[in-house]
Amino acid sequence: MLDAILRPRSIAVIGASRKPNTIGYQILENLVRHGFSGAVYPVNPTAASVHSIRAYPSVDAIPDEVDLALIVVPKQHVLGAAEACGRKGIKGLVVISAGFAEIRGAGIERQNALMEIVRRYGMRLVGPNCMGVLNTAPGLSMNATFAPTMPPAGPVSFMSQSGAMGVTILDYAAEYGIGISQFVSVGNKPDVSGNDLIQYWADDERTGVILMYLENFGNPRRFTQLAREITRKKPIIAVKSGRSRAGARAASSHTGALAGTDAATDALLRQCGVIRVDTVEEMFDLAMAFSHQPIPRGNRVAIVTNAGGPGIIIADACEAHGLAVTELTEETRATLAAHFPEEASLANPVDMIASATAQSYRIAVEAVLADPNVDAVIATFVPPLGVRQEDVAEAIVSVAGGSEKPVMAVLMGREGLPQGLAELNAAGIPGFRFPESAARALAAMYRQREWLERPVGHVRAFDIDHRAVAEIIAAARAEGRAKLSETEVMRVLQAYGIPVAPHRVARSADEAADAAREIGWPVVLKVLSPKIIHKSDVGGVVVGVEDEAELRAAYQRLTTEVPERAGIGAGEVDGVLVQKMVSGGKETIIGMTQDPQFGPVLMFGLGGIYVEALKDVAFRVQPVTDVDAAEMVRCIRAFPLLEGIRGEPASDLGAIEEAVQRVSQLVADHDAIREMDVNPWLAFPEGGVAVDGRIRISIS
Repeated sequence: MLDAILRPRSIAVIGASRKPNTIGYQILENLVRHGFSGAVYPVNPTAASVHSIRAYPSVDAIPDEVDLALIVVPKQHVLGAAEACGRKGIKGLVVISAGFAEIRGAGIERQNALMEIVRRYGMRLVGPNCMGVLNTAPGLSMNATFAPTMPPAGPVSFMSQSGAMGVTILDYAAEYGIGISQFVSVGNKPDVSGNDLIQYWADDERTGVILMYLENFGNPRRFTQLAREITRKKPIIAVKSGRSRAGARAASSHTGALAGTDAATDALLRQCGVIRVDTVEEMFDLAMAFSHQPIPRGNRVAIVTNAGGPGIIIADACEAHGLAVTELTEETRATLAAHFPEEASLANPVDMIASATAQSYRIAVEAVLADPNVDAVIATFVPPLGVRQEDVAEAIVSVAGGSEKPVMAVLMGREGLPQGLAELNAAGIPGFRFPESAARALAAMYRQREWLERPVGHVRAFDIDHRAVAEIIAAARAEGRAKLSETEVMRVLQAYGIPVAPHRVARSADEAADAAREIGWPVVLKVLSPKIIHKSDVGGVVVGVEDEAELRAAYQRLTTEVPERAGIGAGEVDGVLVQKMVSGGKETIIGMTQDPQFGPVLMFGLGGIYVEALKDVAFRVQPVTDVDAAEMVRCIRAFPLLEGIRGEPASDLGAIEEAVQRVSQLVADHDAIREMDVNPWLAFPEGGVAVDGRIRISIS
């Protein structure tokens, strides 16, 4: 159905205008000026012709079939125009007009009415409140936007959620020489969304790279499913705006406080192989690289330069982005030594010094490309007197064109810069103005290689007791409790096969002493009260209790002094949890919070009382596969502690990963769970155990 919008044979412009500086004028002019191959029908009830093309007073008056209608009329006339298009049998609508859900209030009602018409007639809709669509395919050449610039044709398809950003994006594409295949400004996207477009572009032969400017996700779960598959065929590069963490202030769990919407966005994009960038400029840097260069087979980089400074900057940037500035073979260094003076540095970076000519670049780039230790090359040039940027660019092109290894170029200095960059871009070699840009783009390409080689992973299904957890949640809801008691949390974890430390509830000192003797000394005592969330903050935890006398004294403090310190009455304490003292192991945290867009977001990281201070955590969106769980464990900064340092035994990583996956299954099975922490999860050389936890549920 999107063919009617992106590959139409005929277009009606409803609201085509004779007045310059109006959108209705600009869109029709773009269609004509850029050579749209199909029929164009201006619709204007007061004009006999527009742009020397016969105009029609209404869509109904057009004698021929129409595939696509561009609606550029005031908001109050859009519904009538859409209804007329439906009667005409038009299957594609692009509504440029604003005044819909983006203004809220009556705009939402207007948009809902528009969608009712679209669905009733089986049409597809881009917009409203958008800037149009574009397709540069030979034999079509459709610029159905009001952007002043037509980008060159190429392999990049682009979705923008912002019309204003769309205009800027097309300008950038023309300036950078980035070839665009298709462009869609989706506007409010009540119908055609980013998910529809990436699915369409996945099968489009002319699309090699997908770019997205996102402000929000309509259906993030569907996006995850699609992107996981598509990114194994074509890279997706996205700018996702909006990094607010304001909502974290209201969270009661560690996971909720640390997650935030942006962490969820990062997790989702990482899980499905989408390359996230921070700026539009960075997105275009990557687009230039991905458009024409092969994906590197490894991360080993050779740097060729005529000045030490840029070479050092590139080397530092490469290392910072996970690329290795590799050691060249003796054969390569011998080849270079035969052509360059003694003052040149033949290590990597290869510094040919300021006397290097265009021919020097030809020799050096060819030599390092042939080196078996090299997976990619970055050549940088600072123009000295007498050497032209264009000549150096031509030299790089002569040896790098058609290479199976990616080649990036950095041209610094203004003299001859546009010509040099044009020479490179025309040959499909990305040309950058700054060293860091080249390193960043190459690093992104290597991440794509890692993604392509990453196992797909699968979601494990464990043998669990679903009914036990459902009954615990139902009982809490019946009492109007949003927070499960600590013993209920432990029962929930046990029902899903997550080991917990042995424990008993005591409501008197005598019961506590009996529990300790049964469990075995030493023990930990914890105050139990739904009013006390962070027990350590008010002295509500006593560890290492070795005998009965010490236990009775601790029980007295927990049931009298601690409530007073917490500002609650002694009657609001439900007793004391007596728990086996578990020593050793590494303190980690496994948690989950419900994100309003993404659903359950799982967290793993360094645990204990310092979790929010250190923030050494990783996130993934549920469902978490075995591969996702392994990555979560390994990507935190403290992972070397889990591997074992200075003779310490390694923690049981498999047990941690399984616990993460069991929590993933738990929150998938019980959507009433809104937040939870297992903190700490003590990781041992063999297995692990949950020592403390909290779960908050919805009560309706």
